Amino acid sequence: MVDLTKIRNIGLAAHIDAGKTTTTERILFYSGRIRKMGEVDEGSATMDWMAQERERGITITSAATISYWKDHRLNIIDTPGHVDFTVEVERSMKVLDGLIAIFCAVGGVQPQTETVWRQADKYRVPRIAFVNKMDRVGADFFRVIHQMKTKLSMRPLILQIPIADEDRFYGLVDIVNEKAVYWEEETLGTRFREEEIPEEYRALTEQYRTEMLETLAEHDEDIFESYFGEISVPVSKIKSVIRRGVRKLHFFPVFCGAALRNMGVQKLLDAVLDYLPSPIDVPPIRGMNPATLQEETREPSVDAPFSAFLFKAQTDPHLGLIYYIRVYSGKIEGGDKVLVYPPDRVDRIGRLLLMHANKREEAKSLTVGEIGVVIGLRESKTGYTICSRKHPISFESMKFPEPVIFVSLEPRTKMDDAKLDDTLKYLQIEDPTFKVRVDEETAQRIVSGMGELHLEIIVDRLRREFGVECHVSKPQVSYRETITESVTTKARFIKQTGGRGHYGVVKLKVEPAQRGRGIIITNKLKEGVIPRQFVPAIEKGIKEQAEVGVYYGYPIIDITVTILDGQHHPTDSSDLDFKIAAQIALRDAFAKGKPILLEPIMSLEIIVPQGYLGDVINDINARKGRIQNIETNKQEKIIDASLALAKSFGYATDLRSITQGRGIHTMQYSHYAPKEEKEDKPS
Repeated sequence: MVDLTKIRNIGLAAHIDAGKTTTTERILFYSGRIRKMGEVDEGSATMDWMAQERERGITITSAATISYWKDHRLNIIDTPGHVDFTVEVERSMKVLDGLIAIFCAVGGVQPQTETVWRQADKYRVPRIAFVNKMDRVGADFFRVIHQMKTKLSMRPLILQIPIADEDRFYGLVDIVNEKAVYWEEETLGTRFREEEIPEEYRALTEQYRTEMLETLAEHDEDIFESYFGEISVPVSKIKSVIRRGVRKLHFFPVFCGAALRNMGVQKLLDAVLDYLPSPIDVPPIRGMNPATLQEETREPSVDAPFSAFLFKAQTDPHLGLIYYIRVYSGKIEGGDKVLVYPPDRVDRIGRLLLMHANKREEAKSLTVGEIGVVIGLRESKTGYTICSRKHPISFESMKFPEPVIFVSLEPRTKMDDAKLDDTLKYLQIEDPTFKVRVDEETAQRIVSGMGELHLEIIVDRLRREFGVECHVSKPQVSYRETITESVTTKARFIKQTGGRGHYGVVKLKVEPAQRGRGIIITNKLKEGVIPRQFVPAIEKGIKEQAEVGVYYGYPIIDITVTILDGQHHPTDSSDLDFKIAAQIALRDAFAKGKPILLEPIMSLEIIVPQGYLGDVINDINARKGRIQNIETNKQEKIIDASLALAKSFGYATDLRSITQGRGIHTMQYSHYAPKEEKEDKPS
């Protein structure tokens, strides 16, 4: 059995192009997992195994692997940085014990950096920060530290400072051990040497070592007494207090390096062992016993009942659907029978695998603290719990963002048509942010996702992996509708058919709600007005009508519906009657409540050379976007703006044209807002 104190379940997350995959590649090389380092730009990186990833030079799907460093086992997940694939980051955060957050030394805290940081906050994942690309022109370590404080509202604990001049990064100062570290480039960074700190860096080192000790003194009495008593604090004590503070999210250690030039990665690996928690350092996972509905916990022990969380489904061309799980307690072997929740069914495990990107290794068992793959489960989804039949437990599932863009798919041949539905079904199981529906009027298949790139990758996978050719319509925006005035309405569904009739009367108050609230349903029925068993039917009617919309035919959001009153018949009333009455009432409320159309607004960050600033701003204004802030970084301008999704199509091409290929941008969904142009009701 593996010593749990020597396991680290870690992930790497950051903004696109901050160097996550390159850093992972170096980690695998220095730990002996691979013999040759691949490069993202050359399409040879180990963790970017999909054809689409290698062609585009970006990570699309989170990839898992196992490596070893100083007798410790590292279960590593490399996550995408592009906002269209944020689901991959979300589900990885759910199962990680620690995270390496990577920051670009030039770009600093970028929009997607903020997103992944919030995701880590949501799941309370302990983190260390790695300021990468210190070798780039314009790199500014201390500017990144300032942005960490202001943009992320976090407390950085600086444990390394760079040794660099204006255009070259030489090495770093290890503040904890009080040594200067230099890497030998001719050995691809495999060898490095430690020396005394250069004289010109002694004052800066002393400043940040003082800040470090003062921070630690706030959290440990022994260090407090030693520091203010001017007694030397042992390195082992410093590390243990930092480790405890990281686990409790009190502060976040910051390191630096240049992964592409093979500098700083070994020290980063040491920091993973020193400061990020093992499976037994994190609190026991909580869940609910489905039989008793009581909260239970599972201790991270091989002797505890088996439990695991299914955090990713993937389609394999040879094996069909395979499922990635994180084992939280106990042990599982091939052939074992397990309970699967929420379907509440018994499945038999077939094979167990350990993954190295897309390469597989057979495993006899998976034990607590491990991340692996199970084969043999019937159709399952991200967020399911797998556990012992004798000791059932269900862990909290996950919520994913709603798609904001859609296209229609038309298969090119009858053979493609026969395969398309099954293929789309599998892709939906893989990706919870990818949705498919059939338009009732046109019978078209409408697929929706998180952005243009997301849907482009889906269509490309249909062709390459599944051999299905499709015609694709132009991207369309997934609008929403809501009302602007409060309306109280009463609806009746009463019919006499000769036998048992239909009788349902519902009175609703429908009001606008704050943006982002969705649909809030409140029951204020007096006791006995409508039997309790019919209330769920009223709520179901409201929700079903909200899904298809009323006035524009788009889903309804941001309303509060209060069930005020109603009438029933002792023999004629049924669930169907109250469901239909509720739908009629909601439609009537929208007709009177001055409905409006809401459109998705994207937040946009653009980095351009100073000379192109005017042209870029003119283009945003022409698209009716809004400039919110402009910063200067060296010779570049950083523009923060917001732009309606409908006006953003083709922006990447236009920006390249305006800036002669020198401008870069990132775009992500921000919120829904009223559509400015007047929209006629569809005929």
